[in-house]
Amino acid sequence: MNTPPAQSWKQIAILFAFVLIYALLASSYYVLLPPEGLTIPGYTQETSNLPRWLLGLAIGGIVLVVYSLAGLAGFWFARRLGLPGTFRPGAGWRSLFIWPLLIGLLLGILFVAADRAFTPAVSAAMAVTNPEIDWQGFPHPEFPQSIIASATAGIGEEILFRSFVLGLWTFILNLILRRWNGTNLARAIGNLIAALAFAASHLPAAMLLTGTATPAELPIPLLIELITLNGAMGLAAGERYFRDGLVAGIGVHFWADIIWHVLAPLSMG
Repeated sequence: MNTPPAQSWKQIAILFAFVLIYALLASSYYVLLPPEGLTIPGYTQETSNLPRWLLGLAIGGIVLVVYSLAGLAGFWFARRLGLPGTFRPGAGWRSLFIWPLLIGLLLGILFVAADRAFTPAVSAAMAVTNPEIDWQGFPHPEFPQSIIASATAGIGEEILFRSFVLGLWTFILNLILRRWNGTNLARAIGNLIAALAFAASHLPAAMLLTGTATPAELPIPLLIELITLNGAMGLAAGERYFRDGLVAGIGVHFWADIIWHVLAPLSMG
């Protein structure tokens, strides 16, 4: 995809705007934490001894550096692969907003239904492995922290896993497979790898919630749920990334999390 220089600079500017928003949200998330730390039923994140403003500033600075580099690398991969990059030139509201909204809402509803379906099996397994934990499904940040968490996850994880990880693996695989006209296969495998990496990134949180020391100790039903739901999110966001760019992938992730982390918990009291 040959993009005029002015269009490329516009895409980079929007990419940096997303990184800046992510840094500000990540900083405010820590600054706005209650004194006892992150309040999720069954888990409390202890706060640092550092002043809140200093902790937020440090987090924001780390985010700016790491995600700017990851985003620029992902943009470079996209240019080499003929992908839209930050957004597909000529894409309108339907591509960049409406479709991501609809796909994200559908994913969020499926997440809520699947979690309710898996909860009895996970609870039964936890009763054997760690009876002290009364498993009632995956917990969520309290409102309004849940909105900030949804936005930071939507932006940060899409830059990292779709723009960078997906771009990196698709680039490598395309170098190997393109002589056999395997570009589409490279994209499919790259999307699967990025989706699995995204799912695996949630394992440490699951281990904290269940009091396990290694992923192998996690209850099998919970492991299946975690990989299935996050893998589905990754594949759907990756498909939109290939089609319409990073903005569309962020939209899918954000709206799914709004249903999953914000609206569903509020509706259940």
